[in-house]
Amino acid sequence: MNVLSAPRPGTLPQLLGTSRPLSWINTAYPFAAAYLLAGGGVDAALLVGTVFFLVPYNLLMYGVNDVFDHESDLRNPRKGGVEGIVLDRRVHRTTLWAAGLGSLPFVAALLVLGGLASGAVLLVVLAAVVGYSAPGIRLKERPGLDSLTSAVHFVGPAAFGLVLAGGPVGATAVAALSAFLLWGMASHALGAVQDIRPDREAGIGSIATVLGATRTVRLVLCLYAAAGALMLVTGWPAALAGLLVLPYLASAWPFRSLSDADSERAHRAWRRFLRLNLLSGFLLTQLLLVIALTG
Repeated sequence: MNVLSAPRPGTLPQLLGTSRPLSWINTAYPFAAAYLLAGGGVDAALLVGTVFFLVPYNLLMYGVNDVFDHESDLRNPRKGGVEGIVLDRRVHRTTLWAAGLGSLPFVAALLVLGGLASGAVLLVVLAAVVGYSAPGIRLKERPGLDSLTSAVHFVGPAAFGLVLAGGPVGATAVAALSAFLLWGMASHALGAVQDIRPDREAGIGSIATVLGATRTVRLVLCLYAAAGALMLVTGWPAALAGLLVLPYLASAWPFRSLSDADSERAHRAWRRFLRLNLLSGFLLTQLLLVIALTG
């Protein structure tokens, strides 16, 4: 069949694809885990927050990104599957409306269910999500801020869950969230390495296009190591979570001298990263259960 005559995916499949179903758990899980560990119960706030961070939040985050990164995505060979689709131009406006309107009732409910502090955290997180890709702000094109903002996308739901539940923001919580932030920054930077060439061709700046592949991967290794070390101050048995960075370090290590010309090879590390997240999530769940049962 001629590619030009092949039927294009409908609007709903494209909305589903742009929300990255493989990544839904990466935002819903941190919120729910933090909320419950901070003393929250199985209540309306948990249900509304989990559903929001599971689907609408990801549609907002990735949908806005895919609309405004269209030109770069067209040049990116890894787009078109679980790592992100290339949205048809005809659904760009629909995607933005669906992302905004789909999030609105959940955000309103969470603001009502929470207090001023949790509301402020939520609004900061949403600002980071939109500001990452939106024209005129484009934090994703500000090297350093791109990795920091991307990390906030995942740490933010956990921080919101903690504050929403009214949990104490002590040294242990700050250390754990900071370690999560460093892990998120490392993961974003690693993902940016594989996109150096298409991003440069599209005129998009990133931490990787500025530092280059070699220095970026070495920064990734340092950030992962720092995240693991920081978990050591959280006490036993939470400090065991620091060991979870070891597979990520092992996965990125072979690319520590990667050249810009071969930057696409980092895609192998990224594919392993996606699988490692499933393993790490399972192991972290077991650790959290131990903490909950012995705390």
